[in-house]
Amino acid sequence: MKLLGGNLDFLKSQTTIKISAFIFISVAFFYLGKHWSDGSRQLIFFSRQSPSQTTPSIAISPNFNKEFNISALINATDPVTDSNPAYSADFKENSAPPPPAPPPPDPIKTYGIVDENGTMSDEFEVGEFDPDSVENWGNGTEFEGESENEDVRVTFKVKKFGLCGENMREYIPCLDNVEAIKRLESTEKGERFERHCPEKGNELNCLVPAPKGYKPPIPWPRSRDEVWFSNVPHTRLVDDKGGQNWISKSKDKFKFPGGGTQFIHGADQYLDQMSKMVPEITFGNHIRVVLDVGCGVASFGAYLLSRNVLTMSIAPKDVHENQIQFALERGVPAMVAAFATHRLLYPSQAFDLIHCSRCRINWTRDDGILLLEVNRMLRAGGYFAWAAQPVYKHEEALEEQWEEMLNLTTRLCWNLVKKEGYIAIWQKPFNNSCYLNREAGTIPPLCDPEDDPDNVWYVDLKACISRLPENGYGANVAPWPARLQTPPDRLQSIQFDSYIARKELFKAESKYWNEIVASYVRALHWKKFKLRNVMDMRAGFGGFAAALIENQLDAWVLNVVPVSGPNTLPVIYDRGLIGVMHDWCEPLDTYPRTYDFLHAAGLFSIERKRCNMSTIMLEMDRILRPGGRVYIRDSIDVMDELQDIAKAMGWHPALRDTSEGPHASYRILACDKRLLR
Repeated sequence: MKLLGGNLDFLKSQTTIKISAFIFISVAFFYLGKHWSDGSRQLIFFSRQSPSQTTPSIAISPNFNKEFNISALINATDPVTDSNPAYSADFKENSAPPPPAPPPPDPIKTYGIVDENGTMSDEFEVGEFDPDSVENWGNGTEFEGESENEDVRVTFKVKKFGLCGENMREYIPCLDNVEAIKRLESTEKGERFERHCPEKGNELNCLVPAPKGYKPPIPWPRSRDEVWFSNVPHTRLVDDKGGQNWISKSKDKFKFPGGGTQFIHGADQYLDQMSKMVPEITFGNHIRVVLDVGCGVASFGAYLLSRNVLTMSIAPKDVHENQIQFALERGVPAMVAAFATHRLLYPSQAFDLIHCSRCRINWTRDDGILLLEVNRMLRAGGYFAWAAQPVYKHEEALEEQWEEMLNLTTRLCWNLVKKEGYIAIWQKPFNNSCYLNREAGTIPPLCDPEDDPDNVWYVDLKACISRLPENGYGANVAPWPARLQTPPDRLQSIQFDSYIARKELFKAESKYWNEIVASYVRALHWKKFKLRNVMDMRAGFGGFAAALIENQLDAWVLNVVPVSGPNTLPVIYDRGLIGVMHDWCEPLDTYPRTYDFLHAAGLFSIERKRCNMSTIMLEMDRILRPGGRVYIRDSIDVMDELQDIAKAMGWHPALRDTSEGPHASYRILACDKRLLR
């Protein structure tokens, strides 16, 4: 018992010592902490919200309402500012006693997604924006003159444009430059039919008037067969071609029976004959995009439209100078263009079939340089159809021309597929193997590998054979209509930054424009518009034109690819669409009043760096029909000036928000052109 009692005393003494030591240390740390915490910074502690609580609770630090200096903790070279004064605080060290509590703050008007308790909230208001700041979002404001104060906002005042003289009713600036044509050293190769644009300072500065008695065009498809005489009041073609079933005049209208010089019995019968001659020519399937050279009034292309074939009809502004104007008045794709000394403004491998019916072109001159241009534009495996007197007439001079044509096409490795009646049809090879196997020194040679066959803006014709891509790009396009939405191989050859995501960009652009056009059809009733001749002034991959087709709008689109951006024309043609390369600092080669609708997305914010915006707008007015519409989708910093110019031209502009809402950096300027007298 004694031993047990001694052990208990020993344990008691050990336990007592430990407890006493623990209490002493705790009290010491408490007083030390209290002493050193009097001047220290304490935190606000947030409590976790319990399921039973409807609002978060906050435990307030004893330092509430005290002011402190925390600038020493912040890098002086990296100041922190808060744009919202409702959340800013000016901490300043103050050793004086704390001031009395301030009155309760005004209710907080939320501008973000954090509420007054510091927690995330879905209920918030969008604050006001500074218009001057928004104006500076795009590429900066363009103005003439200088200002010492950069904050001064310059307003634009544009005087009203007057009407041009009556002699300019069919004025095409770059083709009617008489003074420049007079200065040409030679015109024997057709130089006078090419572009000779007015010099800077002599651009069009007035509104081209409509002829007296001008009427709204007859809608498609009736316009294929008849147009108003008052809209194109010229009878030269009736006098010259009346016996060839091109055109006739009946009271107040021109009639188009559908014939041509080589197919006086009608274009439909002529097209059927071609299909029978070469069964592989399946219109609307593998043959989707066609070029008609020397098109007349474009009946060939007009009748191909019903077979799902899109034809670019071209002719020079020669003695039959209004033939392209008639074609466009009918609602058929057409442009003024000539085979002369420069490449045409279409890419390589653009057309599935190129057609020439009595087009009055000497294909064998200068080592076949003009037929080599046809070869450049013809798709690998594509067809060239020639209907002319040397094909079927047995006269000595004509037979010599036929032999020259046979010799040239053989050296081009073209295969004469069929010759029947007055039509001969050749096929271009699918690759370069035939070219490489020709005898050394054969004329014409292959072009240098460095030659870009898609470089067409003011590029001279070359007496050489454009090489086909070794990877087969351009040769294998999907049949129509699958090719419209199929990313083509040549998408990979376009020179722009993105490489890996090109197919994704192609699909995204198509989806983007399809959704926008669908919304236009629903909300703005586009199907009630008289849309037939449409131009997309900055076409990209042709997504806008594809969207019109997907939304079943009965219109065709000329896709314009500006020279200031990447050359996407090969992709546009591979999709089964048509287009042209152009510089919007210069006029387009078409007659006045030839388009019903002009679409410009992001054009002016890009081209304003190179051209005067009023120059582009005046050109738009020249080619737009009275009653036509314009949709300009661009950054808001160009809209004020564009509205002023539109009003000065007599248009009726209306500024609309995009689907992104009123605070987006883009707007839509919708304009109507009225008939001015």
